[in-house]
Amino acid sequence: MPENPEGGRLVLVGAPLGNPADASARLGEVLAGADIVAAEDTRRLSRLTRDLSVTVAGRVVSYFEGNEERRTPELVQALLDGATVAVVTDGGMPSVSDPGYRLVRGALAAGVPVTAAPGPSAVTTALAVSGLPCDRFCFEGFLPRSGGARRSRLRGLAAEERTLVFFEAPHRIAGALADLAEAFGPDRPAALCRELTKTYEEVLRRPLGELAEWAASGTARGEITLVVAGASAVPASRPDDDALRAAVAALETAGSSRRDAIAAVATEYGLRRREVYGIVHAD
Repeated sequence: MPENPEGGRLVLVGAPLGNPADASARLGEVLAGADIVAAEDTRRLSRLTRDLSVTVAGRVVSYFEGNEERRTPELVQALLDGATVAVVTDGGMPSVSDPGYRLVRGALAAGVPVTAAPGPSAVTTALAVSGLPCDRFCFEGFLPRSGGARRSRLRGLAAEERTLVFFEAPHRIAGALADLAEAFGPDRPAALCRELTKTYEEVLRRPLGELAEWAASGTARGEITLVVAGASAVPASRPDDDALRAAVAALETAGSSRRDAIAAVATEYGLRRREVYGIVHAD
């Protein structure tokens, strides 16, 4: 590996997902002290530093998908010249479905130290609030944009036993959920996490079929992280109606409202809430 006697250093900075109060003190120190701050969106960086009362003394450059390949050699050269370069994205950790990977590889190849000021991650945050198993999971990032390629990818993931995490854009979420429900089955438990840590944060914990129906109405807005149960989390067999009614009744006896009891039983057995509701209220 080449030597780097000048002392340049690359720092990956974990930015808040939405709430500036989630920023660490170290984030502010790194941004204030860096010779160059490579930002996915310089306007968002400006708002963040203003919210944190941080003054960036170094040079700020844009570093996003459209110019990442072209700008990486320039930043590697700056690192070789001794600069401390901080990379910050719109939210979360650089390199995780965001700019940064190319620069990390370039810096390592040039013998430049790479470190991080770790911070929030939409992947682990969504996992934690999803109510789905978190001990084993895999992150799939963004699904292919074209329907055919997306369906092909999902067919290959249908038997995956670990919890799956996806990123998706609002204008593609309806198509993605429809394809997920088809490939994984409409009863597969999932959680759609929207605008995490922001004012209008919303977490919808429903089977894929219900989420697909919700998204088809065109109400999805903001940044979306989707968590889907692995194949091993899907019940092998559906309990009979009497057992479902008994499970709901037991939760009600323990203090749950009927609505919450129905939702909990539906989630536990990978069923639609309306199906459990119909069974509970059947004559």
